[in-house]
Amino acid sequence: MKAPEEMDMVTFRENTEDVYAGIEWEAGTDEAEQVRDFVEDEMGFDDVMHDGPIGLGLKPISEKGSKRLVREAIDYAIENDRDKVTLVHKGNIMKFTEGQFGDWGMEVADEEYPDDEVFAAPDSLWEEQDEVDIPEDAVMVEERLADAMLQWMQLRTDEFDVLAMPNLNGDYLSDAAGAQIGGLGIAPGANFGHGRVLAEPVHGSSPKNAGLNKANPTALILSGRLMFEYLGWEDTGQLIRDAVEKTIDEGTVTYDLARQREDAEKVSTTEYAEAVVENIEKLA
Repeated sequence: MKAPEEMDMVTFRENTEDVYAGIEWEAGTDEAEQVRDFVEDEMGFDDVMHDGPIGLGLKPISEKGSKRLVREAIDYAIENDRDKVTLVHKGNIMKFTEGQFGDWGMEVADEEYPDDEVFAAPDSLWEEQDEVDIPEDAVMVEERLADAMLQWMQLRTDEFDVLAMPNLNGDYLSDAAGAQIGGLGIAPGANFGHGRVLAEPVHGSSPKNAGLNKANPTALILSGRLMFEYLGWEDTGQLIRDAVEKTIDEGTVTYDLARQREDAEKVSTTEYAEAVVENIEKLA
C-alpha cells in the first residue's frame, strides 16, 4: 500500500441478518427440493433454476436491523467528529435486500436528524457537487456500491470515515481495511448491543497459531479498549491505545509486522504483551 497511514475508517457491520442468518438448504435434500418447487411453481422463477441438485438460501434484510445499524453509525460519527458515513451495498443488483438497506439508511439520515447536523446526500451529488449546498459541520451520509468501494478504499483512502454495511459486505470490507494497516492481527472489533457488548478481534480464531506463542495479540488488546470505551472508561481506552502505538513505534512487534519492517525487533506474543504493559505503566 502506498499510503497506509491514511487508513482511518470505522466499519459498522449489521451482524444478525443477511446470508449469515444461516437459512439455507443443502443440494439434494428434500428440503431443498421443496423450496425449489415453491420458488418455481408459486413464485415463477423457473427460468433461473438449473436442472439437477441445487443449494438454496435466503437473504433476510429488515427495516429494523438496517435502520438500527445506520443510526448507530451516524451517532458515532457525530459523537466522534467524523465527517462522513458511507452506506455500502450492492443495491443495483439486489434491489429488495441490499437496495432497501440503502433506502432505509438514507431515510434515517433524512428524517431523524436536523438538516444542519446530518446531510443526506442525493444520488446526483457526484455529478452536480457545485449545485448541492452541504451544511457546514454536518455529517454527510452517502451511498456507494460494494464492488466500487473495494477500489475506493485503496485508491482514495482518506475520503472515507465511517462505513455502514449489511453483514456480508461488512465481513469483506472490514478485512480489506485491516489489510491496509498491516493485517488482521491489529484490527479490533466488537459486537455492540443496547446494554451488552462482546469485544473480539476482527479475524476470529487462528487455530494454526495456537500454542506457538507467535500470534499478534494487538487486535485482542484493542478490542478490550473498545469494551472499556463502551463501559464509559474513555481514559483507560485511550491509555491502552497509546501504549500499543508506542510499542509498535518502538519496533517491538510480532512476526507478522516484523517481516514488513526493516527496523523491527521480532518478539513472541508474550513478550509483545509485556512490552505493552510496560508502556501502559510508563504512560499512566
